[in-house]
Amino acid sequence: MYGFEAMTFNIHGGYLEAIVRGHRSGLLTAADYNNVCQCETLDDIKMHLSATEYGPYLQNEPSPLHTTTIVEKCTLKLVDEYKHMLCQATEPLSTFLEYITYGHMIDNVVLIVTGTLHERDVQELLEKCHPLGMFDSIATLAVAQNMRELYRLVLVDTPLAPYFSECITSEDLDDMNIEIMRNTLYKAYLEDFYRFCQKLGGATAEIMSDLLAFEADRRAVNITINSIGTELTRDDRRKLYSSFGLLYPYGHEELAVCEDIDQVRGAMEKYPPYQSIFAKLSYGESQMLDKAFYEEEVKRLCLSFEQQFHYGVFFAYMRLREQEIRNLMWISECVAQNQKSRVHDSVVFIF
Repeated sequence: MYGFEAMTFNIHGGYLEAIVRGHRSGLLTAADYNNVCQCETLDDIKMHLSATEYGPYLQNEPSPLHTTTIVEKCTLKLVDEYKHMLCQATEPLSTFLEYITYGHMIDNVVLIVTGTLHERDVQELLEKCHPLGMFDSIATLAVAQNMRELYRLVLVDTPLAPYFSECITSEDLDDMNIEIMRNTLYKAYLEDFYRFCQKLGGATAEIMSDLLAFEADRRAVNITINSIGTELTRDDRRKLYSSFGLLYPYGHEELAVCEDIDQVRGAMEKYPPYQSIFAKLSYGESQMLDKAFYEEEVKRLCLSFEQQFHYGVFFAYMRLREQEIRNLMWISECVAQNQKSRVHDSVVFIF
């Protein structure tokens, strides 16, 4: 029922949409970033952030500060806002908000399984997990030896259970298998989220289709680049690509046979939205690709706020806040390691 959302949306979603638009106005501006980038110590960063919405979360932290503390407190703010929105949400918005956290759940599962494989302490790994991706039985992931056990002992009771149907094998877990598992899970998750948004219809379906398609295409490019020079076959690579997006299906066919970064570039330049991303890179260079993709994503996320009466703003806000935390982490690391000259290398301005 496209175009009729305005009649009924505000009954259940009006309050939360107002809340999320209010949160968005609290994101750091270019002026804030310029101030933070000029800081000499982490305490200076804390002082600058005290005038922003992060102030209450950092005010009681003693000196000397660490980068991890700043990132932890900024993430805590995001988690508090998310939990508040989830408590107030009714169906189908509550399910939509839950979908947003599944990506973090997948990352946490992979983090713990990889850490256990390398004999790291489980408690130490749990501290590194993203708080939005936590679930009750996460600590017991450490006992699993292969995918089948991982599913049977732990994940069968989590929201990720349906996504595991394609990954259940009896092979022992190693770095390659875990990476394939991560990408298979992400593929199933993105396709499921895409179907859910299509079912919602209206402006939500239109805006989220664009945002999720971009995410699927970016993952396809990253999978291709990361698998160059590995034993992953073309068919295996093709299986990890999502079955939607601008590159589906013909772009996927081309990416599956790429042997180096310039061939990937050749395949992507046929698609105008991605041509501008690759135009920023010199030939043979892939280091700046992540930043170019993040900049394009931020542009699209900001545009979703231009339309009303849809759930895309919740997804966009969470992603923008996560990007902001990445920016602050990079700036803090540069300041802490006395690498001020590199401070602008990975900062993606939001406004």
